[in-house]
Amino acid sequence: MANVTVIGAQWGDEGKGKIVDWLASRADVVVRFQGGHNAGHTLVVGNQTYKLSLLPSGLVRGKLGIIGNGVVIDPDALLAEIAKVRAQGLTVSPETLRIADNATLILPVHPALDKAREEQRGDDKIGTTGRGIGPAYEDKVGRRAIRVCDLSEPETLSAKLDELLRHHNTLLAGLGAPTFEKQALLDKLLALAPQILPYAEPVWERLDGLRRAGKRILFEGAQAVMLDVDHGTYPFVTSSNTVAATAASGTGFPPSALGFVLGIAKAYSTRVGSGPFPSELFDEIGKGLGTRGQEFGTVTGRPRRCGWFDAALVRQSVKVGGINGLVLTKLDILDGLAEVKICTGYRINGEISRRLPAGQRAQAAAEPIYETMEGWSEPTYGARSWGALPAAAVKYVRRIEELVEAPVTILSTSPDRDDTIAMRDPFEG
Repeated sequence: MANVTVIGAQWGDEGKGKIVDWLASRADVVVRFQGGHNAGHTLVVGNQTYKLSLLPSGLVRGKLGIIGNGVVIDPDALLAEIAKVRAQGLTVSPETLRIADNATLILPVHPALDKAREEQRGDDKIGTTGRGIGPAYEDKVGRRAIRVCDLSEPETLSAKLDELLRHHNTLLAGLGAPTFEKQALLDKLLALAPQILPYAEPVWERLDGLRRAGKRILFEGAQAVMLDVDHGTYPFVTSSNTVAATAASGTGFPPSALGFVLGIAKAYSTRVGSGPFPSELFDEIGKGLGTRGQEFGTVTGRPRRCGWFDAALVRQSVKVGGINGLVLTKLDILDGLAEVKICTGYRINGEISRRLPAGQRAQAAAEPIYETMEGWSEPTYGARSWGALPAAAVKYVRRIEELVEAPVTILSTSPDRDDTIAMRDPFEG
């Protein structure tokens, strides 16, 4: 059986939580491989709603969850999330959750720097969540990060804090923000150590054993390709790589064994925060999509910007993200529209392009080129087969397949995990 890697194909918030939950019921292990608690997955199971940020979604199904080395971990946020889901009846223990011992920690200094920078940017804000994700990744590549394994070595931890605070306190002082005192931070981390270390291990070794045993492994990405720090709408991106290849580097798993790559996309487009959004709608249709789709960020609570499906952008995600098949979610939100539009490309400074350019000014200048299709009045909500879909909705999905150059493998027609139309089993490769 193949493994499966799930990534977002737009700007995040595409409904990955439901799909990962749906797939997790048949997986043995679910693994997070990048991002931090700036990502949010909402899972609806029966009458219970789970909002997860760091914990792998498979825990809801009683499956082993693994947090890989590519994730940056705020220990306070992790422990709070564990307490929250335990209160909802889930079992989270060192037997059900493992954390890479070489994963980077987010410390209180990181969100402080994150927020201070955003305040200094004024109207040019990137739109970060202010949770310290970017500064933590900076420390990682700057070779001054505090990692999970350092919690077991007090002397190492103390020495590393000296270097880290020399760097961050200088920046904070320059931004006019309060600085941090080493001893208080050291005491805090040493107090957290007994709560975090029981979960820690070299997860690459466990994953290797699971692979050799033929277990089904589901890799769960956060954010999406267009927020990738290399391939996204830079600088309005996240601080990690979000493409499927990161599942290998973010866990210590062989790239050749990542399996089938599923890209998740809504049947329209949304974005939270700042940055270019060529197909954004500012009219009543855009407001209606936001209202019907309940478009608010799981983590931030901020309203999402809404627009028509951008096939040129998703095609780009398919190519650079390594996507084998597409999951199209929230088709039901388009029910009742007289016509629907698909962005097939852009007009940029008088020239036509099927890709979003890398340059910031060129991205901002991109004007959408639309193809208009007939809408449908019959509901798609709750449909569980192709035969239950209106003919116009089927034509819309088929046209998307042609434009993005990838098959729609799974179709979602409501938040309920059973309201799903699967054309192919990703675990069969």
